[in-house]
Amino acid sequence: MKIYVTGVCGQLGHDVMNELARRGHEGLGSDLAPVYSGVQDGSAVCTMPYEQLDITDTKAVQERLLSAQPDAVIHCAAWTAVDAAEAPENREKVWTINAGGTRHIAQACEQLGCKMMYISTDYVFDGQGTMPWQPDCENYAPLNVYGQTKLEGERAVRALVEKFFIVRIAWAFGLSGNNFINTMLRLGQSHTTLRVVNDQVGTPTYTLDLARLLVDMIETEKYGIYHATNEGGYISWYDFACEIFRQADLPVTVQPVTTAEYGQSAAVRPFNSRLDKTKLMTSGFVPLPDWRDALGRYLREIQRK
Repeated sequence: MKIYVTGVCGQLGHDVMNELARRGHEGLGSDLAPVYSGVQDGSAVCTMPYEQLDITDTKAVQERLLSAQPDAVIHCAAWTAVDAAEAPENREKVWTINAGGTRHIAQACEQLGCKMMYISTDYVFDGQGTMPWQPDCENYAPLNVYGQTKLEGERAVRALVEKFFIVRIAWAFGLSGNNFINTMLRLGQSHTTLRVVNDQVGTPTYTLDLARLLVDMIETEKYGIYHATNEGGYISWYDFACEIFRQADLPVTVQPVTTAEYGQSAAVRPFNSRLDKTKLMTSGFVPLPDWRDALGRYLREIQRK
């Protein structure tokens, strides 16, 4: 298959391109930078075909995709700086990228008649209650600009594309970019005690594992909306931090605090990010490994860099 991947300089796009190469698919990557600017780790993505693409430019999207003639598009490009998205000077840009850019990709995919996979988020829900969110639940009520714009992207895909996958993830971490693990490790070098919230609950997602699943999915015609995170149950950010320091063998005491005690961030975060992944297994897809195992593999990988 020929698969076009947007956002390849980010955590997920980087791993998706490498997974495509491992399986012998023809991958073409794009991002906003003139040349590939993701992590330079010597992997396949660093040498695979790459082109600059501004997804907010509808004409450029049409020209690039119609020229490439892919069998499928995996749309990873997005504005993901959740707090920065709340700044008044950024809001229009976030909407233009996450909603408008996704609409442009969806229009081109429908014109080509190709598959489209859109990466979405738990933030499309309001985060209330304790029950896991079902993929086909439509009780949407995003709490912040990022969630609102990603939900609008979902709506564009569903309205415009016949052969679509929407995959919602949460708490992503990978090699190309910053993430919660890197932040904890950095702070752990200079602090012996850290305060971490314990009333926001979800499950981490290792982009290396997710990339394998996404390519499994794009190779099928099992279209629809799915939830995908690592296995291992639901945890708080406090639980995650404790396990990070345990596996990294860093002598840091983690103090659990509520979101209110920690102090409000620019963007309101959902308390309940539990995503039900049953649909993955009933559709025949192999679930992702336990998040603790994923964390261990990630820590070993970054030590080699």
